[in-house]
Amino acid sequence: MPRLVDLPGYRRFWVASTVSIFGAHVTTVALQIFVVVALHATAFELGLMNAARWLPYLLFGLVAGVLVDRCRRKPILVGTDFGRAALVCVIPLLYVAELLTMPALIAYVMVFGLLSLLFDAANQSFLPRLVPRKLLIPANARLEQSDSVAQTAGPLLAGALIQVVGAPVAMLVDAASYLVSGVLLASISVTERAQPASRRDLRAEVREGLSWIYRHRTLAPMAVTSHAWFLFHSMLGTVFVAYALDARELDLGAFWLGAAYACGGVGAFLGGALAGWAGRRFDAGPTVIAAHALMAPAWALMPLAVPGLAVFVMVALSQFLFWVAMGVTGPNELGYRQSVTPDGLQGRMNTTIRSLNRAAVVVGAPLGGFLAVATGYRTALWIGVAGFVLVALAMAVSPFRHARYADAVDPGPEPDFTVGV
Repeated sequence: MPRLVDLPGYRRFWVASTVSIFGAHVTTVALQIFVVVALHATAFELGLMNAARWLPYLLFGLVAGVLVDRCRRKPILVGTDFGRAALVCVIPLLYVAELLTMPALIAYVMVFGLLSLLFDAANQSFLPRLVPRKLLIPANARLEQSDSVAQTAGPLLAGALIQVVGAPVAMLVDAASYLVSGVLLASISVTERAQPASRRDLRAEVREGLSWIYRHRTLAPMAVTSHAWFLFHSMLGTVFVAYALDARELDLGAFWLGAAYACGGVGAFLGGALAGWAGRRFDAGPTVIAAHALMAPAWALMPLAVPGLAVFVMVALSQFLFWVAMGVTGPNELGYRQSVTPDGLQGRMNTTIRSLNRAAVVVGAPLGGFLAVATGYRTALWIGVAGFVLVALAMAVSPFRHARYADAVDPGPEPDFTVGV
């Protein structure tokens, strides 16, 4: 069995993903600041812009999955990377020409979201073509670790760039990152065959993907509990920031809140390092369930925190433990999904689960805000914690507890992944 470092295709894929995610975190911060400062956007307009980012996932997610399963994935990845690089450059140009308005920016974000949808669908489905199935957990774990580092360092880099060159120019860093990612992905040598031209009805292929997921003995409970998890997590995430900064509650302050997030990034990196060992030692189902069981007590530290000297310690510990669990469960969930799904259904499986997860976020985020206003921050947080408990229990009593990596579908003879590029 080769090591990940021996796989030239994966090495380039990992570098491309790392560069791209750093650039994305820079733009996420820069765009928010730019909209508020330069365009004087209201909170409602900012909310519309953020919602526009995920709208394509809700509208076109299932169709995107069919497209990815019909086509070779590498050209989709390269094309959407180059497309996003060009698109990010449009914002500074429109701003300099004094043609940038909020409606135009919302439309831009929707187009960007559509390209990101296609990229994400192909990205998760491309990885099994680059590494043997037995290395999917560590391969996903390395990607998760890159993301955790970017979550911590990306906003800091964005802040420095905005301070020095301004938000519009800082976004060009993201354009460069997509360009570098596209070039690296284009240089990967991989064997892919497009599916023969299909005469099947599009709806039939969508139904086939849905049937594969929601009639599968272990994928179905995994997917349903994932949707519920995103609902409760988006509730908690919405309430947490306001609760931590409210002067009448924790009064943590922006700096210490950022420091707590940084502790979460450290936890995610550590969890990613443990993911492969845990998956091999305990297998897929027990590992994922145990990680989910840790999330509820980690979040319970939030409503138990009281203002004072120890408040930062509790918030930071909460974030650290939660992201350790996330670092363990993410690669194992994704690795298991990829290993038990035939190649011809990878795109539909990934985009269906991802799109419905995003739909849960659209519901959960405003629901969390409503509960915080109606019942108070701490009650809203306890409701979210109770939701996490229910998710962990549902997984533990479902057939998913028997999920094993030995369930993997037979991919047939695997190519030599160590061939140079």
